[in-house]
Amino acid sequence: MSFRFEGYVIISADGMLADPMHVMPDSLKFEGDKLFFEQALDRAALVVHGRHSHEQQANSAKRKRLVLTRKIKALTVDPEMPNATLWNPDHAGFKEACAFADVACGTVAIIGGPVVFDMFMDRYDTFWLSEAPHVQLPDGEGCFVGVPERTPHDVLASHGMKPGAPYLLDAAHDVTVTPWRRAYTSP
Repeated sequence: MSFRFEGYVIISADGMLADPMHVMPDSLKFEGDKLFFEQALDRAALVVHGRHSHEQQANSAKRKRLVLTRKIKALTVDPEMPNATLWNPDHAGFKEACAFADVACGTVAIIGGPVVFDMFMDRYDTFWLSEAPHVQLPDGEGCFVGVPERTPHDVLASHGMKPGAPYLLDAAHDVTVTPWRRAYTSP
């Protein structure tokens, strides 16, 4: 198995990816970010997320995915989404889940939530961190385990990631995406 791991999230200025009810509010939805995200997922071989995360795009049903859940033990096809595999990581490893989903290589797009992001924190080749600096979500759901006690930048850096140059996605709202990449050392 040969995979490239990429994470994707858009966050508020206070590091939140959702409101207190685990819902991404409209205030965090921007056309430039949605286009960037959709194009990235169209290139992915596999999308991985928890039960509260879903991209709700035109091609969503066509994408192979792993949906993390603690409600099942054995790997199973999601009865509501035929391209989705329900996966409990306490009972099956990632490689086993990929084999069940019939995915052996390519880009794995991790799209959240915080516990799912955390599971792959030491595997990311690139984590695409989109930021909406004018949005605040008090008492929201932090994008990573440990946020807001630490900033999302601190969490990524603590796992050996370094930020690249940000790209502007929405000039009217100053929304950017920054690629955080693994800091590899040469032999």
